[in-house]
Amino acid sequence: MTTRQHKVHTQFGRAAVQIFAANDRMNQVLIEHLDPTAWRAKPPGKARTIAAIFTHMHNVRSKWVRLTAPHLKVPPQLNRAHCTPQQARAGLAESAARCAEMLAEALDGCGDRVEKFRRDGWAPPWPVGLEMLCYMLSHEAHHRGQVCMLAHQLGFPLPNKVAYGIWNWEKLWKECGSSGGPGYDS
Repeated sequence: MTTRQHKVHTQFGRAAVQIFAANDRMNQVLIEHLDPTAWRAKPPGKARTIAAIFTHMHNVRSKWVRLTAPHLKVPPQLNRAHCTPQQARAGLAESAARCAEMLAEALDGCGDRVEKFRRDGWAPPWPVGLEMLCYMLSHEAHHRGQVCMLAHQLGFPLPNKVAYGIWNWEKLWKECGSSGGPGYDS
């Protein structure tokens, strides 16, 4: 997997782009190793399907880009009722690239085009900074936890190599094109 390099002038900005790439790699790894039957399996109660969770993650990213950096190409929304794992992987890769561009512009130290993080139309905008990145990562980590739990509850647990592999940041970092690992390429 290759990632597009973004021109970022600050150490924090470069780290944010790399961190978000590793974050997306975690999503990709889960979809790659998820039993295909689990994708649309109906969870108990009113919970979302795994397909709906991943399409939601992509669609929220698209909203962040549309509201925060409308000058960037906004990825098209995915339909949770019809989205395949392959379409979700492609959509997530595209929305991750746009989010990385947004983070690069927001945190490059120039403050020209991305001045505020707008996470939703109803929420007050935030100044760009660490809070923006943390919010984005927390949202996705929450949903990855749901996916892992649902896969297990539905009888399709992820292999331990995968479940623990999403915590191997050195490997994820390298898969995203950064040779030194967290803290060394920033």
